[in-house]
Amino acid sequence: MKESPTEDVDRIDLKILRALQSEGRLSNADLAKRVNVSAATCHRRTQRLFEEGYITGVLAEVAPGAVGLGAMVMVGVVLDRSTPESFGAFEGAVMELKEVLDCNLVAGDFDYLLKIRVRDMADFNKLHGQKLIALPGVRQTRTFFVMKEVKENARLPF
Repeated sequence: MKESPTEDVDRIDLKILRALQSEGRLSNADLAKRVNVSAATCHRRTQRLFEEGYITGVLAEVAPGAVGLGAMVMVGVVLDRSTPESFGAFEGAVMELKEVLDCNLVAGDFDYLLKIRVRDMADFNKLHGQKLIALPGVRQTRTFFVMKEVKENARLPF
């Protein structure tokens, strides 16, 4: 996707993006009605938005508690070295951990901030002791148990 959000998209494309961001299961016919274009035009534009990388996927939002993953934990990770090789080794290893939902390289007190979903504190304790501290280059971790999710998976503000 281009750096400027409106460089290659017009107001109809933006309406399509907004509608799909809030309701990814809209049928093409319903989407076309919502953005006031023909079904064929809507389909062509939506396909182009996928092909050009404006839309990267359509997913169902699953309630974590309903599948036994009611605890969210944020973990700050400090590596022992700040080199491209150590970052690469850490990133490759963290990609293999299904419990890690998000991993972001950050500036500040940590090198990485991880967002993790587990059943409970005991489940996290096991993950931490067996996997997290064994990740390549990990020198230190700081753990934050989320007490309340105030705003989660917010829509992009465009």
